[in-house]
Parts: sequence; C-alpha cells; structure tokens
Amino acid sequence: MPILKEVKRVLILRCGALGDLVYATSVIDALRAQFGEEIIIDFITTPSSGKLFENDPRVHQIFPLKHKKIPIWLSPQKRAVINYSKAHPYDLLISLEFGKQFKSLIQAIDAKHKTGMGILETTEIHNINRGEATKSYYSDIVEPSILLKAKPILFGKPFAKLISKFSLPKHYIVIAPSNSHNQKKGLNYRAWPFEHWRSLIQTLSTDTPIVIVGARGEEAFFDQIKPYPKNVIDLVSQLSISELITTVQHSSALICTDSATGHIGAAVDTPTFVLMGPNNPITDSPYKSDTNTIYPISLKLPCSPCYKTEAMKQCQENICMTQITPAMVVESLKSTKVL
Repeated sequence: MPILKEVKRVLILRCGALGDLVYATSVIDALRAQFGEEIIIDFITTPSSGKLFENDPRVHQIFPLKHKKIPIWLSPQKRAVINYSKAHPYDLLISLEFGKQFKSLIQAIDAKHKTGMGILETTEIHNINRGEATKSYYSDIVEPSILLKAKPILFGKPFAKLISKFSLPKHYIVIAPSNSHNQKKGLNYRAWPFEHWRSLIQTLSTDTPIVIVGARGEEAFFDQIKPYPKNVIDLVSQLSISELITTVQHSSALICTDSATGHIGAAVDTPTFVLMGPNNPITDSPYKSDTNTIYPISLKLPCSPCYKTEAMKQCQENICMTQITPAMVVESLKSTKVL
C-alpha cells in the first residue's frame, strides 16, 4: 500500500536526454489516478527536453536546469527551484536521477516526502525495460494496480495544423535515421550505414510517402543520405518536439535506431521498428505497453548485446548493425502488414 494518504503538490526531477524524459511521463497519470486529477505536478528538466511538455495540460510548470554540476550558490536555476519550494512547499519530491550532482539540490528543496533514485536504497535492476525501472522508483507511493497500467503518454500539436504547414498526406511512414550519438567522436555503434538508409528510403518511397525527421544541427548527417527520391517529405530541423510527437503519432509506422524518436513512437502507440545492434532489445527497446506495438530488428549475434563494454570498444566492424539489411526491414514491415 502507498505510504502517503494525500498529495497535492509534486516535483519530479529528470534531467537526462529526451528519451529518458519520455519514460518519466509514465509517473504523471499514475499520480493523478492515485491522488486525483487536481494534483499539481512540476518538473525539473533540461531546457531542450522540457519542451516535451509544451502541450501537456497535466504539467503545471517546468524548472529548466541547464548546468547540472555547478553548485547551488553559482546556479540561479537551482536557487529558483529551491526558493519556489520554500514559498510553495511540495508534498512529494520524486527523483529520477542517480547523479551525485543532484544530491545537494534534492536536500535543499522543501518537500515533506522525498523518494526515488539517489534517495532510496534500491537494488540494481537487470534485464527489464527502462520504463519498468523508472516505475519501480515510485512503487512505494502508488497502488500496484495503478502502477501496472502506468505508461508514457505525450501530447503534441493538432494534426490539422501540421497537415496545412507541411503538406502531410493522409498515410505516410516516418523514418528517423539519426540518434543522439551521431555527432560524437569515433564510431557510432547505434548507427545504421548510410547506404542502407538510402536503399530503404528508395524502396519504400515507391509505394508510400516517406517523412524524414531529424533535429536541428544534424543537417550534415542527413546530407549523406541525400538526394531523396520523389515521394519523400524532408522535415529535418523543421519540427518542434510537439510537432514531432504529432507527426509520428499519425504515421503508419516509425523506423528508427535506438533514439528518443523511438521512445516517442512507443508513447503515442505508433508501430515502431527499431534497429538494434549493441543495445539489448529487451532492456533498451522503447517501452512496451498494452496499447502499442514495438518491433526490435536485431541479428541477435552471440556477441550482442555489448553496449558500453570493452567488447564494443574493440569492435570496429559493428556487424550487429551493418549486417541488418534493408530487405530485413522491408520484410518486417510486410509481415506486420504495415506494407
């Protein structure tokens, strides 16, 4: 049973990448189901990821935190959260961050109860999806029956506005080739070869419109996939996060690597096909719920998963990704009746 009887104000700390914040949205409806829809829910998150809540009526306000490691006395953003909590004390603080850099902030925030990562002594969790791991950190405050139904939910912009703005067709497939590692030095172990993307786009675009999505600053990455064939709509660097949510939500399918876009696809119940190489298809795949369909495409090689291990660092061929062929992706789409 939950330890709390009444909660009116909640502050949630999650300052990871966009995909991590997508997972954290699973707590919102669980808290509303447990304590009532009038509950006030605030978030501390990075300025860019916080735009995820731009159209979410369930979230009261966002406290942006750009520099996580600097001390409180040097951080106006940390002091703003602390001062607000003293003027408007929270009933509950939920931390979804392990980092030591958050410890002093957590301690300084005025909240009657504090729980979650970096607060509770919790046994390390293996071989479960990251969404389930996130939920485990507030299992002490929410009824088990409610927790079982908790899942990420997102709110985008009205689809009619996007149809007008980007001339979107009625039916299309979204392809998101990039991921958060594409601008890092060295081999991007999550990446699929450019020639494979070109081949897949060429094949699929003969039968259905394709929408290509990517973030601002990634234009050079996408230049290596061009020129696009006809029947391709290029929305790279053109979509806000809320527009990306809606674009993915209304597509027939999403094809991506391990990325935030894949987690968005899962949260809006779009059939999501994820190319998985060094990552674990069970623990790293987008969150599987009772309403969505996730299709990890993996060779399941004996050396996989190897993400963040010495084996991965020593591998220069990245065969777990390069040997996934465009034909395999097309076959997966056909077998699931997307095509």
